[in-house]
Amino acid sequence: MTISIEKRQKALSLLEKLPKESLNKAIEYLETLSQNVQQETINLRTTNNENQLIEIIQLRLSSDKQRHLDYLRQQNKTGKITEQEHQELLNYVDQIEEQDAQRAEALIQLAQLRQVDLKIIIDEFLPNKLSV
Repeated sequence: MTISIEKRQKALSLLEKLPKESLNKAIEYLETLSQNVQQETINLRTTNNENQLIEIIQLRLSSDKQRHLDYLRQQNKTGKITEQEHQELLNYVDQIEEQDAQRAEALIQLAQLRQVDLKIIIDEFLPNKLSV
């Protein structure tokens, strides 16, 4: 929100007219307002960071890709996989390993951001999947 030059000048003019006692109170009030704005900005950044980390943590393959991966795994298990399918499977494995590494890093960062033990974050986002 941009404040016009006129409003800033009006505020300065009003401050100049205040007696010393009132000026001190006005300065204290302005400092409090400024601190509140700074804290709100920090909270907003924290919320944005947290939301980004949660997105990374919750990122999964689409249902179509998951079905295809399941098919490729089954083909591999039964020994009926073609060379092209095998390469696709390896590409999926690489993608999933990369996502897992990013997820692990996001879990750690979220725990640090929230200042809680990593196990709490793991239990929140990966319940019954990992035992730490």
